[in-house]
Amino acid sequence: MEGQNEIKREHAIYRVTIGGSIVNVVLLVFKFIAGIVGGSAAMIADAVHSLSDFLTDIVVLIFVKLSNKPQDKDHDFGHGKYETLATALIGIGLFLVGAMICVEGLKKIWQVIHGETLPSPGVIAFVAAIASIVLKEWCYHFTVKVGKRYNSQAVIANAWHHRSDALSSIGTAVGIGGAILLGTKWTVLDPLTAVAVSGFIIWEAVKLIRESANELLEASLPDDVEQKITEVTLEEPGVSMVHNLRTRRIGDHYAIEMHVRMPGEMSLYEAHAHATRVENRIKKAFGPQTHIIIHVEPLKEDGGNITPTYK
Repeated sequence: MEGQNEIKREHAIYRVTIGGSIVNVVLLVFKFIAGIVGGSAAMIADAVHSLSDFLTDIVVLIFVKLSNKPQDKDHDFGHGKYETLATALIGIGLFLVGAMICVEGLKKIWQVIHGETLPSPGVIAFVAAIASIVLKEWCYHFTVKVGKRYNSQAVIANAWHHRSDALSSIGTAVGIGGAILLGTKWTVLDPLTAVAVSGFIIWEAVKLIRESANELLEASLPDDVEQKITEVTLEEPGVSMVHNLRTRRIGDHYAIEMHVRMPGEMSLYEAHAHATRVENRIKKAFGPQTHIIIHVEPLKEDGGNITPTYK
């Protein structure tokens, strides 16, 4: 069953990523043509953003394939970190694109400050921006839906790459539209909006890099997740306490280690049965691939184990 779920997950991620990549290819070609023909620096920067989206799709396809490989002799905990690495690479790529858009926009603004008049962009650039907004927001919705359903950080990151392109295109449309309607004195709106949107792109990139770095550095799961783990564990009759809880993320699933206390007079068979039911409860809550290690301890009093009373 787990193997079938993994195959289903992989196929769903492939379909959504390939669908997004087709849109990216169409848009980046259209944007480059529109930017060159329409004389819009903002649209050319937007085209580069779409190119980065396409490259991101390739990264996701490669790394998700690697992360879904089963555990082997050299990887006892599986290959989930490949997906985390993909998220980091996406974040870095997004950061570089945002920085590049910002620098190019500032160069244009500097030219205007020194008396140069920027050429007014053509209508084709405005049409390309509107098309990008609609298509990339659509890509965001169907991509993030799959990412959340299958708990894939790389796919969710890729979805935000789509949305950042849509938001970038909103700024581009405003700048190009304003430059066209208001005349040559306002052509500076084109690079101004490019710089403004680049700030959002960089911010999203920093969040992705920080999240993936935390996972690669074995950061604990959020407090609310650890609280949920404790609550689920204490639902099992006979378990009176959870301590030494240690958590981390491995790709799309959690790894959990903890100590639980049960009455000392329980037989090994009974304690094992309770621990197994705790594992099943946690896997039901967080997914069948959740890695769980449970250390069973007898109840304690005044710092020492309570001597069991056998009947």
